[in-house]
Amino acid sequence: MTRTHPHTPHHDAPHEHGRQHGSAGRAEILDLDAEVLAEHTASVIAWLPLRTDPRQIMDLGCGTGAGTFALLDRFPDAHVTAVDTSADHLQRLRTKACARGVRERVRTVQADLDAAGWPDLGSPDLVWASASMHHMARPDRVLRTVHDLLTPGGLFAVVELAGFPRFLPPGAPADRAGLEERAHAVTDRMQAEHMPHRGADWGPMLTDAGFTVEGERTLTVNIEGSRNEAIGRYALGGLRRLRGAVAETLSPEDLTALDRLLDTGSPDSVLRRDDLTLRAERTVWAARRT
Repeated sequence: MTRTHPHTPHHDAPHEHGRQHGSAGRAEILDLDAEVLAEHTASVIAWLPLRTDPRQIMDLGCGTGAGTFALLDRFPDAHVTAVDTSADHLQRLRTKACARGVRERVRTVQADLDAAGWPDLGSPDLVWASASMHHMARPDRVLRTVHDLLTPGGLFAVVELAGFPRFLPPGAPADRAGLEERAHAVTDRMQAEHMPHRGADWGPMLTDAGFTVEGERTLTVNIEGSRNEAIGRYALGGLRRLRGAVAETLSPEDLTALDRLLDTGSPDSVLRRDDLTLRAERTVWAARRT
C-alpha cells in the first residue's frame, strides 16, 4: 500500500553503518516501534468511539504488524486484513501471527492503494491506518474508497505522527548540541516535496470524503530510556537510517559527531547513553461512515 511505512525514519538512502539496508532494516525498526509504543497504541485503540466490537478489521499500511496485533489483542473475536506494498513485511507479519497462534485470524494482501484498482478487501467495520495515509499520492481518492468499503456505521481510524521520533536531549552531544534537530531539518526539507501531507489536518479531508469526524485526540509520547531498554536499540536504528539520508548534506563536524553516536564500540555510542528519551506526538482522527 504505502511506499514505505513510517512511525520511524524510513529513508532509503544507503549508509555505511551496520547492516540495516533495505527492507530488513525498515522491518527491524518497525518491530522496535511496535515494542516501545505498544502501550500508546493500545490506548489509542481503547479511545476509539466504537459502537460495538468490530469483527472485520482492515489495517492499511500494516508494516510488520504493530497495529494488526494490537487490534487482535483488543478484539479477540475479530479478523484482520493486513495490507502493505512490502512482501517482506507481510511475510514477517505472517511469521509473527503463526508464533502468536493467531494465523487463522489474519489475511495479508500485498497491494498499492495509490493504484486505480484495488483488490477485494471485503467490507470491514473498522479500518486502521497508522502513519500510512501521508504517503498516499492521492489521499482524497483513498479516503473516498475507504468510505465506500466500510460497512454503514463503520469507523475509520487515522493515526499520524507530527514528525519522526527524537531521542537525544537538546544539548547532546556536548560538542555538537542540537545535532539531531539539524539532521531532521535536512530530511524535513527533502521530504516536503515527496510527502506534502505529512503533518496535515486530516479532519477536513475526512469530512470532504463523506465521513463524520467523531473524535480527534493528540497524544504526547515521552518514554525515558531507563524505563525501556529497547529505546537504545530503537534510537540506534533510527539514527542509522537518518544518517543515510543526510550524509551528503550534513556538515562534516555534525557527521563526525553522528558517527560517534552510531559506533557501537565507542564509549560515545548511543547504546551507552543514559539520557535517551523517546519523544513524539501522535494525533488520531476517528471518522464514521454515516
